Amino acid sequence: MNQPSLPPDHPDRPALAAEVHARPPMPVVGPARVTYLAVLIDPAQRAQESAHLRALCVHFGVTPPAEGATHFSGELHPSLRVKWERHGEFSGYTFYAAGAGQELGQTAVTDLLPGWLQSVPGRTVAALSAQVWKQHQAAVPSQEELAAWFGDSAVAGSEVAEGAAFACTDFRTRDDGFTRVVLLDRNLTPYQTGRILQRLFEIEAYRMMALLALPIARRQSPRILDIERSLAALTDGIASGEHDAASDEALLQQLTRLAAEIESGLSASQFRFGACRAYADLVSRRIQELRERRAPGLQTLEEFMSRRFQPAVATCQTVSQRLHDLSERVAQASGLLRTRVEIARERQNQQLLASMDRRARLQLRLQQTVEGLSVAAISYYVAGLVGYAAKGLRSAGWWELDPDIAVGVSVPVVALLFYMAMRRARRHMFKGTSD
Repeated sequence: MNQPSLPPDHPDRPALAAEVHARPPMPVVGPARVTYLAVLIDPAQRAQESAHLRALCVHFGVTPPAEGATHFSGELHPSLRVKWERHGEFSGYTFYAAGAGQELGQTAVTDLLPGWLQSVPGRTVAALSAQVWKQHQAAVPSQEELAAWFGDSAVAGSEVAEGAAFACTDFRTRDDGFTRVVLLDRNLTPYQTGRILQRLFEIEAYRMMALLALPIARRQSPRILDIERSLAALTDGIASGEHDAASDEALLQQLTRLAAEIESGLSASQFRFGACRAYADLVSRRIQELRERRAPGLQTLEEFMSRRFQPAVATCQTVSQRLHDLSERVAQASGLLRTRVEIARERQNQQLLASMDRRARLQLRLQQTVEGLSVAAISYYVAGLVGYAAKGLRSAGWWELDPDIAVGVSVPVVALLFYMAMRRARRHMFKGTSD
């Protein structure tokens, strides 16, 4: 039977189709020890991270991950497995060791290459050590058992997977740097156990990644309070009736300085605040996927998060929103002040134009006066020339008319001709200006 041929694949189809199958949970059979490490890593350290993981694989004779891989799992030896996952900002390492260990706090990384874990590139943001035990009776651990596991710490725990297991932790970092987790397997399949452990680890990793924004929020809060006070004072100055150009310019400069401070705070914190919201959503989703049921005398993981984690996330969101609100308020105040400055400048321009119009009228009158004087002066000069010409002609016998009469007759004629010539010249000048 001939199979129909398909159009060419989209270049990203294989990667996108495989994404839903990426990072599958590792099957876990209790008793077992599972250790998880999440490290915040810079993009420049990615190559070093890959080389470090290859060194571990080479030491145990395991095929290392392919170049550019984002996740890897392998069996280092029959009782130790490793799983590595690369996320956007951090990488996660999970080690699975068979057996409960001789002590409660014994981790799964005791058989690793010496010094390898300490030299993992990046900075630790979460480290958990989980103990997986079989529980044949669906009983909630007693206070004595919880005290043996976690000491005097307040424990959060609940039945998960609709009662098929019991998980508990105190979310405290112990002297060895790990947070202790206990999972009691009542009726889980190996893959269910692996999924529950993965969710517990991700809850802690995402919680810590979200809380990286909290120190930024605490540093920004006093700064925001100072900016709010300064903005309130500037707004009062804008609202006051008494103002002039110098005061408006000074207020505008102060608003510009506040706007620069706010934009600096936004650029320095918005990525972290946005990541906080995303990681907090992931924490809530992973808790919901556990399908918790309350155990008598214990707070659930969701209750623990709602008591301390959610308020911290709300603080970060509030600081982020305050920065955005301040940016909008400064923009509005700047707009109002600029409008007022522009109105004042328009008024000044109108006054300047009126003054220029008055000066133009005065200049026109002065010009007309000068023109009148010019007509008189030129007429006088030309009349004098006519008088001299008449005297010369009379002396030569070519002219019998009295020179004084000739001068008197020529004065109005010369004045009229010169006046008409000046009007014509002015008319041509105005016409050329209007064109």
